[in-house]
Amino acid sequence: MRISQHLLVFISVLSLTRAQTATVAATALESTVAPAENATTSAAEPWTAPAIFYPFRSAAGDTEHFLTGDESYESVALSTPYTFFGRTYNSLYVHYNGLLTFNQPEPASGPNYNPTRGAEDFIAPLWSDLDDMGWMGMFSYQQYTNGSVLTRATQDINQYFPQMNFTASWVFVVTWDYVDSVDMNSFIHHSAQAITFQVVLISNGSLSFFLINYGDCAVIYDQVEAGYDTINSIDHFVIPGSTNGYSVSNLRNTSNVNVPGRWAFGANSGLESIIGVQIRLTSFSDLTQSENIEAVLLKIKQDLFSRGLSSSIQMKLREVKKTQP
Repeated sequence: MRISQHLLVFISVLSLTRAQTATVAATALESTVAPAENATTSAAEPWTAPAIFYPFRSAAGDTEHFLTGDESYESVALSTPYTFFGRTYNSLYVHYNGLLTFNQPEPASGPNYNPTRGAEDFIAPLWSDLDDMGWMGMFSYQQYTNGSVLTRATQDINQYFPQMNFTASWVFVVTWDYVDSVDMNSFIHHSAQAITFQVVLISNGSLSFFLINYGDCAVIYDQVEAGYDTINSIDHFVIPGSTNGYSVSNLRNTSNVNVPGRWAFGANSGLESIIGVQIRLTSFSDLTQSENIEAVLLKIKQDLFSRGLSSSIQMKLREVKKTQP
């Protein structure tokens, strides 16, 4: 008779990012969480962004850029260098089609599907041919080195990456906003279907993180993808459900940190973490025989990766303990 046993497994994770080691240790976490309240309102009411969004638009003092043409972008000089998986940048390129690049502008209108194994570091919160849909669109951005936004970023990072004693010293917020209308009043009030998303870069000068926030996302009838990639795809991630234009409307209900519409990632190289994973096996020998160990570690790695951990993690079994006889 096969007896189910509970084991506590301690695993060494060597990763190019510190993404969610505390969150993924809980096996109950799901990629899709409870739906957020609908942010779309009638034209008579002032539109309010979802609570997960950092302040944006002119009311927050942002620099605004309305859509000017296909495959357009703006170069932004950073007031503080930002390190992205070991490479430090003093500027970046914000594309109207839902893309941030660091090395150079990206001429492609739609996504080069991840992993690209190319020569570019990029963050793609929602990469698609957004600037060719005939909608009214814009992006706005702002950099912060003090104030309440830094306080909020510090709290967010310490919540998602605990025990790091992190204090943000610089934050860059960029928000894309598209509305299916050519009327400014409809755009302001979101009285038509909309696509709204945001990237928040956060740094303390040595550690780097970024958040992706999703609001309303209408169906996109074109190629689309969300995630990030690095040079030669050493580190990369695709947000589940983001490669189908008919399902992107559900992005506002997904998360890897149990906050509807928010994905959080570390952008750091060479950090090692120890995590505890509680799993159920049919036999203790599953983790004492070498051929079984590799299969179990691969399964855990795949699950961690699906929740936002680095694609390049290396895992080693350090200790196995029985928690029940």
